[in-house]
Amino acid sequence: MIKKSLVPLALGGFGIGMTEFVIMGILPDIATGLQISIPQAGYLITAYALGVVVGAPTLVSMLAHRPPRSVLMWFMLMFTVFNAMSAFAPNFEVMMLSRFMAGLPHGAFFGVGSVVAARLADEGKVAAALATMFTGLTLANVIGVPAGTWLGHNLSWRAVFLVVALIGLATVFALRQLVPHIDSQARTSLRHDLRIFRSRALWLALAITSIGTGGFFAFFSYIAPLLTEVTRFKPSTIPMVMTVVGVGMTVGVLLGGRLADRVPPLQAILILLASMTVLLLCNGLFAGSQPAMLVLAFATGANALALGPPIQMLLMEHSREAEMLGSSLGQSGFNVGNATGAFLGGIPLTLGYSYASPQWVAAGLALAGVGLALAMLAHGRARALVPA
Repeated sequence: MIKKSLVPLALGGFGIGMTEFVIMGILPDIATGLQISIPQAGYLITAYALGVVVGAPTLVSMLAHRPPRSVLMWFMLMFTVFNAMSAFAPNFEVMMLSRFMAGLPHGAFFGVGSVVAARLADEGKVAAALATMFTGLTLANVIGVPAGTWLGHNLSWRAVFLVVALIGLATVFALRQLVPHIDSQARTSLRHDLRIFRSRALWLALAITSIGTGGFFAFFSYIAPLLTEVTRFKPSTIPMVMTVVGVGMTVGVLLGGRLADRVPPLQAILILLASMTVLLLCNGLFAGSQPAMLVLAFATGANALALGPPIQMLLMEHSREAEMLGSSLGQSGFNVGNATGAFLGGIPLTLGYSYASPQWVAAGLALAGVGLALAMLAHGRARALVPA
Protein backbone atom coordinates (compact mmCIF):
# COMPACT_ATOMS: atom_id res chain seq x y z
CA MET A 1 0.00 0.00 0.00
CA ILE A 2 1.33 3.44 -0.94
CA LYS A 3 2.14 5.73 1.98
CA LYS A 4 -0.08 8.81 2.09
CA SER A 5 2.95 11.04 2.61
CA LEU A 6 4.41 9.91 -0.74
CA VAL A 7 1.29 10.88 -2.72
CA PRO A 8 2.24 14.59 -3.13
CA LEU A 9 5.63 13.54 -4.51
CA ALA A 10 3.87 11.33 -7.05
CA LEU A 11 1.44 14.17 -7.92
CA GLY A 12 4.34 16.54 -8.51
CA GLY A 13 5.97 13.87 -10.64
CA PHE A 14 2.73 13.60 -12.61
CA GLY A 15 2.74 17.31 -13.44
CA ILE A 16 6.44 17.28 -14.29
CA GLY A 17 6.09 14.19 -16.45
CA MET A 18 3.16 15.69 -18.30
CA THR A 19 4.87 18.97 -19.16
CA GLU A 20 8.08 17.19 -20.18
CA PHE A 21 6.56 14.51 -22.40
CA VAL A 22 3.29 15.95 -23.72
CA ILE A 23 5.21 18.33 -25.97
CA MET A 24 6.35 15.33 -28.04
CA GLY A 25 2.73 14.49 -28.82
CA ILE A 26 1.70 18.06 -29.70
CA LEU A 27 4.90 19.10 -31.46
CA PRO A 28 3.16 19.51 -34.86
CA ASP A 29 0.41 21.61 -33.22
CA ILE A 30 2.93 23.92 -31.54
CA ALA A 31 4.88 24.23 -34.80
CA THR A 32 1.71 25.25 -36.63
CA GLY A 33 0.58 27.63 -33.88
CA LEU A 34 3.92 29.43 -33.64
CA GLN A 35 4.53 29.22 -37.43
CA ILE A 36 7.81 27.33 -37.12
CA SER A 37 9.15 24.02 -38.48
CA ILE A 38 9.00 20.74 -36.55
CA PRO A 39 12.82 20.66 -36.05
CA GLN A 40 12.57 24.21 -34.64
CA ALA A 41 9.80 23.10 -32.33
CA GLY A 42 12.12 20.32 -31.21
CA TYR A 43 14.40 23.01 -29.78
CA LEU A 44 11.68 23.69 -27.20
CA ILE A 45 12.36 20.20 -25.85
CA THR A 46 16.05 21.06 -25.67
CA ALA A 47 15.32 24.37 -23.90
CA TYR A 48 13.29 22.63 -21.19
CA ALA A 49 15.98 19.99 -20.74
CA LEU A 50 18.69 22.63 -20.38
CA GLY A 51 16.57 24.34 -17.73
CA VAL A 52 16.54 21.09 -15.76
CA VAL A 53 20.31 20.74 -16.09
CA VAL A 54 20.93 24.27 -14.84
CA GLY A 55 18.23 24.34 -12.18
CA ALA A 56 18.82 21.02 -10.44
CA PRO A 57 22.26 21.67 -8.90
CA THR A 58 21.79 25.45 -8.63
CA LEU A 59 18.47 25.53 -6.77
CA VAL A 60 19.32 22.56 -4.56
CA SER A 61 22.65 24.11 -3.52
CA MET A 62 20.93 27.41 -2.72
CA LEU A 63 18.12 25.88 -0.65
CA ALA A 64 19.55 22.63 0.78
CA HIS A 65 19.67 24.14 4.28
CA ARG A 66 15.92 24.86 4.28
CA PRO A 67 13.25 22.36 5.46
CA PRO A 68 12.63 19.98 2.53
CA ARG A 69 8.84 20.36 2.53
CA SER A 70 8.95 24.15 2.12
CA VAL A 71 11.63 23.80 -0.56
CA LEU A 72 9.43 21.42 -2.54
CA MET A 73 6.51 23.85 -2.25
CA TRP A 74 8.61 26.72 -3.65
CA PHE A 75 9.78 24.55 -6.52
CA MET A 76 6.20 23.70 -7.50
CA LEU A 77 5.15 27.36 -7.31
CA MET A 78 7.89 28.16 -9.82
CA PHE A 79 6.73 25.24 -11.93
CA THR A 80 3.16 26.59 -11.90
CA VAL A 81 4.10 30.14 -12.89
CA PHE A 82 6.35 29.24 -15.81
CA ASN A 83 4.00 26.64 -17.27
CA ALA A 84 1.27 29.29 -17.22
CA MET A 85 3.75 31.53 -19.05
CA SER A 86 4.16 28.81 -21.71
CA ALA A 87 0.39 28.77 -22.20
CA PHE A 88 0.34 32.48 -23.07
CA ALA A 89 3.63 32.73 -25.00
CA PRO A 90 2.97 34.99 -28.03
CA ASN A 91 5.93 33.83 -30.13
CA PHE A 92 8.73 31.29 -30.44
CA GLU A 93 11.27 33.36 -28.48
CA VAL A 94 9.03 33.77 -25.42
CA MET A 95 8.07 30.11 -25.64
CA MET A 96 11.75 29.13 -25.61
CA LEU A 97 12.33 31.25 -22.50
CA SER A 98 9.27 29.93 -20.70
CA ARG A 99 10.22 26.30 -21.41
CA PHE A 100 13.73 26.91 -20.08
CA MET A 101 12.35 28.54 -16.91
CA ALA A 102 9.74 25.80 -16.42
CA GLY A 103 12.55 23.25 -16.48
CA LEU A 104 14.51 24.90 -13.64
CA PRO A 105 12.56 23.33 -10.71
CA HIS A 106 12.13 19.93 -12.40
CA GLY A 107 15.36 18.22 -11.39
CA ALA A 108 15.52 20.08 -8.08
CA PHE A 109 12.06 18.73 -7.15
CA PHE A 110 13.10 15.14 -7.84
CA GLY A 111 16.44 15.67 -6.10
CA VAL A 112 14.91 16.91 -2.85
CA GLY A 113 11.93 14.59 -3.28
CA SER A 114 14.23 11.57 -3.54
CA VAL A 115 15.82 12.39 -0.19
CA VAL A 116 12.38 12.94 1.38
CA ALA A 117 11.10 9.65 -0.07
CA ALA A 118 14.16 7.82 1.27
CA ARG A 119 13.58 9.24 4.76
CA LEU A 120 9.91 8.29 4.69
CA ALA A 121 10.57 4.78 3.33
CA ASP A 122 10.27 1.61 5.37
CA GLU A 123 13.39 -0.41 6.12
CA GLY A 124 14.83 -1.98 2.96
CA LYS A 125 12.26 -0.25 0.73
CA VAL A 126 14.17 2.85 -0.40
CA ALA A 127 14.11 1.97 -4.10
CA ALA A 128 10.39 1.13 -3.84
CA ALA A 129 9.72 4.55 -2.28
CA LEU A 130 11.68 6.23 -5.08
CA ALA A 131 9.69 4.20 -7.59
CA THR A 132 6.46 5.50 -6.01
CA MET A 133 7.57 9.07 -6.66
CA PHE A 134 8.55 8.22 -10.24
CA THR A 135 5.24 6.40 -10.70
CA GLY A 136 3.61 9.83 -10.88
CA LEU A 137 5.87 10.64 -13.81
CA THR A 138 4.95 7.40 -15.55
CA LEU A 139 1.22 7.79 -14.88
CA ALA A 140 1.51 11.14 -16.61
CA ASN A 141 2.35 9.16 -19.72
CA VAL A 142 -0.65 6.87 -19.24
CA ILE A 143 -3.20 9.59 -18.49
CA GLY A 144 -1.76 13.09 -18.76
CA VAL A 145 0.16 12.85 -22.03
CA PRO A 146 -2.58 11.11 -24.07
CA ALA A 147 -5.22 13.47 -22.64
CA GLY A 148 -2.96 16.46 -23.28
CA THR A 149 -2.24 15.25 -26.82
CA TRP A 150 -5.97 14.94 -27.50
CA LEU A 151 -6.57 18.37 -25.98
CA GLY A 152 -3.78 19.88 -28.06
CA HIS A 153 -5.12 18.36 -31.29
CA ASN A 154 -8.78 19.15 -30.68
CA LEU A 155 -8.81 22.38 -28.66
CA SER A 156 -5.49 24.17 -28.23
CA TRP A 157 -1.95 23.28 -27.26
CA ARG A 158 -2.05 26.31 -24.94
CA ALA A 159 -4.78 24.70 -22.86
CA VAL A 160 -2.43 21.79 -22.16
CA PHE A 161 0.06 24.01 -20.32
CA LEU A 162 -2.75 25.64 -18.33
CA VAL A 163 -3.79 22.18 -17.10
CA VAL A 164 -0.18 21.48 -16.11
CA ALA A 165 -0.07 24.75 -14.16
CA LEU A 166 -3.20 23.72 -12.23
CA ILE A 167 -1.61 20.37 -11.37
CA GLY A 168 1.41 22.23 -10.04
CA LEU A 169 -0.82 24.37 -7.83
CA ALA A 170 -2.63 21.28 -6.50
CA THR A 171 0.75 19.76 -5.64
CA VAL A 172 1.65 22.76 -3.50
CA PHE A 173 -1.45 22.23 -1.35
CA ALA A 174 -0.92 18.46 -1.17
CA LEU A 175 2.65 18.93 0.04
CA ARG A 176 1.43 21.27 2.75
CA GLN A 177 -1.23 18.86 3.97
CA LEU A 178 0.31 15.39 3.62
CA VAL A 179 4.10 15.58 3.88
CA PRO A 180 5.35 15.77 7.48
CA HIS A 181 7.90 18.31 8.61
CA ILE A 182 11.45 17.06 8.13
CA ASP A 183 14.33 18.88 9.74
CA SER A 184 16.68 20.64 7.37
CA GLN A 185 20.22 19.44 6.91
CA ALA A 186 23.04 21.13 8.73
CA ARG A 187 24.12 24.10 6.65
CA THR A 188 27.26 23.51 4.62
CA SER A 189 29.14 25.69 2.19
CA LEU A 190 28.83 25.34 -1.55
CA ARG A 191 32.51 24.40 -1.63
CA HIS A 192 31.79 21.50 0.72
CA ASP A 193 28.90 20.28 -1.46
CA LEU A 194 30.99 20.48 -4.60
CA ARG A 195 33.47 17.98 -3.15
CA ILE A 196 31.31 15.18 -4.46
CA PHE A 197 32.54 16.05 -7.95
CA ARG A 198 35.99 14.79 -7.02
CA SER A 199 34.64 11.26 -7.40
CA ARG A 200 35.46 9.69 -10.76
CA ALA A 201 32.69 7.16 -10.15
CA LEU A 202 30.14 9.98 -9.88
CA TRP A 203 31.28 11.43 -13.20
CA LEU A 204 31.02 8.02 -14.84
CA ALA A 205 27.52 7.56 -13.40
CA LEU A 206 26.51 10.97 -14.79
CA ALA A 207 27.98 10.13 -18.19
CA ILE A 208 26.06 6.85 -18.28
CA THR A 209 22.85 8.70 -17.44
CA SER A 210 23.39 11.59 -19.85
CA ILE A 211 24.45 9.58 -22.88
CA GLY A 212 22.67 6.26 -22.37
CA THR A 213 19.22 7.76 -21.79
CA GLY A 214 19.75 10.07 -24.77
CA GLY A 215 18.86 7.07 -26.90
CA PHE A 216 15.33 6.96 -25.54
CA PHE A 217 14.83 10.70 -26.02
CA ALA A 218 16.11 10.63 -29.61
CA PHE A 219 13.32 8.11 -30.21
CA PHE A 220 10.62 9.77 -28.12
CA SER A 221 11.19 13.37 -29.23
CA TYR A 222 10.04 12.59 -32.77
CA ILE A 223 7.57 9.81 -32.05
CA ALA A 224 4.52 11.72 -33.37
CA PRO A 225 5.86 12.35 -36.90
CA LEU A 226 7.43 8.86 -36.95
CA LEU A 227 4.07 7.22 -36.28
CA THR A 228 2.12 9.37 -38.73
CA GLU A 229 4.62 9.62 -41.60
CA VAL A 230 6.36 6.22 -41.49
CA THR A 231 4.10 3.83 -39.58
CA ARG A 232 1.02 5.48 -41.15
CA PHE A 233 -1.04 5.78 -38.00
CA LYS A 234 -3.81 8.34 -38.28
CA PRO A 235 -3.11 11.50 -36.20
CA SER A 236 -6.23 10.74 -34.15
CA THR A 237 -4.65 7.47 -32.93
CA ILE A 238 -1.45 9.07 -31.58
CA PRO A 239 -2.93 9.58 -28.06
CA MET A 240 -3.66 5.83 -27.96
CA VAL A 241 -0.05 5.00 -28.84
CA MET A 242 1.19 7.48 -26.22
CA THR A 243 -0.99 5.65 -23.70
CA VAL A 244 0.73 2.39 -24.63
CA VAL A 245 4.13 4.05 -24.03
CA GLY A 246 2.88 5.39 -20.70
CA VAL A 247 1.60 2.01 -19.52
CA GLY A 248 4.99 0.58 -20.38
CA MET A 249 6.70 3.32 -18.37
CA THR A 250 4.50 2.63 -15.34
CA VAL A 251 5.26 -1.08 -15.45
CA GLY A 252 8.93 -0.38 -16.05
CA VAL A 253 9.51 1.98 -13.14
CA LEU A 254 7.94 -0.48 -10.70
CA LEU A 255 10.06 -3.33 -12.05
CA GLY A 256 13.12 -1.09 -11.97
CA GLY A 257 12.47 -0.33 -8.30
CA ARG A 258 12.25 -4.02 -7.44
CA LEU A 259 15.33 -4.81 -9.49
CA ALA A 260 17.38 -2.07 -7.78
CA ASP A 261 16.43 -3.44 -4.34
CA ARG A 262 17.73 -6.89 -5.33
CA VAL A 263 20.83 -6.48 -7.50
CA PRO A 264 23.67 -3.91 -7.54
CA PRO A 265 22.58 -0.72 -9.33
CA LEU A 266 25.34 -0.73 -11.94
CA GLN A 267 24.54 -4.30 -12.98
CA ALA A 268 20.87 -3.37 -13.39
CA ILE A 269 21.81 -0.32 -15.48
CA LEU A 270 24.10 -2.36 -17.75
CA ILE A 271 21.38 -4.93 -18.42
CA LEU A 272 18.74 -2.27 -19.11
CA LEU A 273 20.93 -0.20 -21.45
CA ALA A 274 21.84 -3.30 -23.46
CA SER A 275 18.17 -4.20 -23.90
CA MET A 276 17.41 -0.55 -24.74
CA THR A 277 19.93 -0.68 -27.60
CA VAL A 278 18.21 -3.74 -29.06
CA LEU A 279 14.74 -2.18 -28.76
CA LEU A 280 15.80 1.05 -30.46
CA LEU A 281 17.32 -0.89 -33.35
CA CYS A 282 14.02 -2.75 -33.68
CA ASN A 283 12.15 0.59 -33.75
CA GLY A 284 14.16 1.53 -36.81
CA LEU A 285 13.87 -1.87 -38.50
CA PHE A 286 10.12 -2.30 -37.97
CA ALA A 287 8.97 1.34 -38.20
CA GLY A 288 6.66 0.45 -41.10
CA SER A 289 4.66 -2.13 -39.12
CA GLN A 290 1.81 -0.88 -36.94
CA PRO A 291 1.53 -4.03 -34.75
CA ALA A 292 5.29 -4.13 -34.20
CA MET A 293 5.42 -0.45 -33.26
CA LEU A 294 2.65 -0.90 -30.67
CA VAL A 295 4.62 -3.70 -29.00
CA LEU A 296 7.86 -1.72 -29.24
CA ALA A 297 6.20 1.42 -27.85
CA PHE A 298 5.27 -0.50 -24.70
CA ALA A 299 8.63 -2.25 -24.36
CA THR A 300 10.73 0.87 -25.04
CA GLY A 301 8.77 2.92 -22.51
CA ALA A 302 9.10 0.19 -19.88
CA ASN A 303 12.83 -0.21 -20.46
CA ALA A 304 13.50 3.52 -20.30
CA LEU A 305 11.78 4.19 -16.98
CA ALA A 306 13.11 1.02 -15.38
CA LEU A 307 16.47 2.81 -15.47
CA GLY A 308 15.23 5.52 -13.08
CA PRO A 309 15.50 3.82 -9.64
CA PRO A 310 18.91 2.13 -10.18
CA ILE A 311 20.41 5.32 -11.61
CA GLN A 312 19.06 7.35 -8.69
CA MET A 313 20.51 4.88 -6.18
CA LEU A 314 23.87 4.83 -7.95
CA LEU A 315 24.13 8.63 -7.81
CA MET A 316 23.06 8.82 -4.17
CA GLU A 317 25.60 6.15 -3.27
CA HIS A 318 28.42 8.29 -4.70
CA SER A 319 27.33 11.63 -3.22
CA ARG A 320 26.89 10.98 0.50
CA GLU A 321 28.60 14.27 1.44
CA ALA A 322 25.85 16.26 -0.36
CA GLU A 323 22.96 13.86 -0.77
CA MET A 324 20.38 16.32 -2.09
CA LEU A 325 22.79 17.76 -4.65
CA GLY A 326 23.86 14.30 -5.77
CA SER A 327 20.28 13.11 -5.99
CA SER A 328 19.29 16.10 -8.14
CA LEU A 329 22.02 15.24 -10.62
CA GLY A 330 19.97 12.25 -11.79
CA GLN A 331 17.42 14.53 -13.43
CA SER A 332 20.20 16.74 -14.76
CA GLY A 333 21.69 13.67 -16.39
CA PHE A 334 18.35 12.52 -17.79
CA ASN A 335 17.76 15.93 -19.30
CA VAL A 336 21.23 16.22 -20.76
CA GLY A 337 20.13 13.00 -22.44
CA ASN A 338 16.83 14.68 -23.36
CA ALA A 339 18.58 17.70 -24.90
CA THR A 340 21.24 15.58 -26.60
CA GLY A 341 18.76 13.06 -27.93
CA ALA A 342 16.36 15.71 -29.27
CA PHE A 343 19.21 17.65 -30.89
CA LEU A 344 21.12 14.72 -32.42
CA GLY A 345 17.92 12.96 -33.44
CA GLY A 346 16.86 16.08 -35.33
CA ILE A 347 20.06 16.31 -37.39
CA PRO A 348 19.21 13.58 -39.92
CA LEU A 349 15.76 15.15 -40.30
CA THR A 350 17.25 18.54 -41.20
CA LEU A 351 19.44 16.71 -43.75
CA GLY A 352 16.34 15.33 -45.44
CA TYR A 353 16.28 11.77 -44.13
CA SER A 354 13.07 10.03 -43.09
CA TYR A 355 11.45 10.20 -39.66
CA ALA A 356 12.80 6.69 -39.01
CA SER A 357 16.39 8.00 -39.10
CA PRO A 358 16.48 9.24 -35.45
CA GLN A 359 16.18 5.59 -34.37
CA TRP A 360 19.72 4.84 -35.56
CA VAL A 361 21.03 7.83 -33.62
CA ALA A 362 19.05 6.60 -30.61
CA ALA A 363 20.53 3.09 -30.75
CA GLY A 364 24.03 4.55 -31.01
CA LEU A 365 23.55 6.65 -27.88
CA ALA A 366 22.20 3.70 -25.87
CA LEU A 367 25.13 1.57 -27.03
CA ALA A 368 27.53 4.30 -25.90
CA GLY A 369 25.86 4.08 -22.48
CA VAL A 370 26.59 0.35 -22.42
CA GLY A 371 30.25 1.11 -23.14
CA LEU A 372 30.42 3.61 -20.29
CA ALA A 373 28.82 1.15 -17.87
CA LEU A 374 31.38 -1.46 -18.86
CA ALA A 375 34.13 1.13 -18.34
CA MET A 376 32.83 1.81 -14.84
CA LEU A 377 32.96 -1.90 -14.08
CA ALA A 378 36.44 -2.18 -15.56
CA HIS A 379 37.72 0.58 -13.30
CA GLY A 380 36.93 -1.66 -10.36
CA ARG A 381 34.39 0.66 -8.70
CA ALA A 382 33.43 -1.84 -6.03
CA ARG A 383 31.19 0.65 -4.22
CA ALA A 384 28.92 0.82 -7.24
CA LEU A 385 28.40 -2.92 -7.04
CA VAL A 386 27.16 -2.90 -3.42
CA PRO A 387 23.37 -2.60 -3.12
CA ALA A 388 22.38 0.49 -1.15
